[in-house]
Amino acid sequence: MNSKSDILSLKQTALEGRRWILKMLTEAGSGHPGGSLSCIDILTALFFHEMKVDPKNPEWADRDRFILSKGHGVPALYATLGLKKYFNVEDTLTLRKMGSPFQGHPDRNRIPAVEACTGSLGQGISIAEGMALAARMDHKDYHVYCLIGDGETQEGQVWEAAMSIPHHHLTNICLILDANKYQIDGAVKDVMDLGDIGKKFEAFGWNVLSIDGHNMEQIVEALQKAKAEKNRPTFILAETVKGKGVSFMEGVNKWHGVTPNKEELQKALAELDQAEASLQ
Repeated sequence: MNSKSDILSLKQTALEGRRWILKMLTEAGSGHPGGSLSCIDILTALFFHEMKVDPKNPEWADRDRFILSKGHGVPALYATLGLKKYFNVEDTLTLRKMGSPFQGHPDRNRIPAVEACTGSLGQGISIAEGMALAARMDHKDYHVYCLIGDGETQEGQVWEAAMSIPHHHLTNICLILDANKYQIDGAVKDVMDLGDIGKKFEAFGWNVLSIDGHNMEQIVEALQKAKAEKNRPTFILAETVKGKGVSFMEGVNKWHGVTPNKEELQKALAELDQAEASLQ
């Protein structure tokens, strides 16, 4: 499925995902646009290309699993699941409202398509490892994908799992780093520099792939390589831009946890319309 038309469809879907991210966050008046916009291309490629899923049966035993460890980026997950028709995407406009299933962090108890309650940073990779082990024990061939943030990677639990997963030869797991270079307190390099993160994971026994996390062709190719890898778990280092797709948000850490107002929303949506018109 790597034809030009297929890639174009994925790009269009990611742009639509960006629109819904911005609309639901503006409606909520709180949330995290920067890190949601930086990972939407990756989530689009996963759910609309790579993963074996069934929106009509979200708890299908043989489905591939996805864990959003950086749970504050959940608007991207809600937008993706809505566009995939797990539920009515318009319902995501109740984000963070009282009684809404669309909480500010993923809640499996409210939405069956969500695999785990996350947001306490560092824990998602361990959850993913448990699921990968369960697949082996149950003689299932599903794959587990986990998305973490670069600020999150400062957590010690990430490194325990990073050692444990290769030790247990869990080749059915793919860890993706949304390396947008910022966290709530500022630039990752200033808060706690990760150094050469790819070499660190390689030293632990991971198959390391480095990509542009907004280049759909590269994302799709890396996910295919990850699934084909039979000797090691795969770590995809996706270089991304916080706030990607909206010029006044890109690389500006103010937008980590500040939502657009109505005027800013219209400006952002106009930019996304222009971006779609220029797609080839």
